[in-house]
Amino acid sequence: MAWIDKLVGRSPVGPMQEHMTAAVVCARQIVPLVEAMIAGDNAAIAAQRIEIDRLENAADDIKHEIRSHMPRRLMMAMERRDLLDILDFQDSIADVAQDIAELVDQRQMHLTGTLTEPFRALAVRSVEACEQGKKVIDELDELIETGFGDREVARVESMISELGRIETETDELLDTACRSLFAIEDELGVASLYWHQLLLWVADLADYAERVGNRLRLLVAK
Repeated sequence: MAWIDKLVGRSPVGPMQEHMTAAVVCARQIVPLVEAMIAGDNAAIAAQRIEIDRLENAADDIKHEIRSHMPRRLMMAMERRDLLDILDFQDSIADVAQDIAELVDQRQMHLTGTLTEPFRALAVRSVEACEQGKKVIDELDELIETGFGDREVARVESMISELGRIETETDELLDTACRSLFAIEDELGVASLYWHQLLLWVADLADYAERVGNRLRLLVAK
C-alpha cells in the first residue's frame, strides 16, 4: 500500500478543517480582548495577547504540515492550488487576530466613551463571520463524499450566502464605528490613526472569512 499512498497522497481535507478551527479559535479571543480593553485591564490584555500568540503558532504548525505534505497531484475533485488559496485565507484570520492583540497590548489601548459599543458590536459580528466560515469548511468532507451532489452543493452555497450577509453587516458596523471614532479624533490626536487601523483589522476578520467561503464557492462551480 505504500506506493499507493505516495501516488494518491493523504487527503488534506481533515487537516484543512483542523486549521480552520485553529484560526477561528484565535479570532474568538478578540471578544475577551475587547472586554479587557473596556475594563482598562492591562494585565488581562497582555494575557490575551499571550494566548492569541500561542494559538496562532499552533495554527501555523498545522499550516506548515499541510503545505509540506500536500501531494503535487490530488486524486480528488479539487486542485491543489484551490486548497492552498483557501488555506492562505484561513491563515490570514489567525494572523490578523495576532496583529490586533499585539497593537492593543503594545499601546495599552483602552475603550471608553462613545466608541465602546460600536467597537464591541463590530468585534462580535466579525467573529460570528469567522464561525460561519468554519461551518462552511466543515462541510468540505461532505462535498467530496457526495461527489459534489446537488443537495450538498445547495446546502453549502446557502451557508456561503449567509456568510456574505454577515460580512455585509460588518461593513455597516465598521462604518458606524469609524464615524464614532472620527467624531472624537481631535480629542484622541495621533492615537486616532491607531484606532482606525485597529477597526480595519477587526473588520478584516470577517473579510477573510468571506474569502474562504467565496473561494470554496468557485471551487464548487468548477
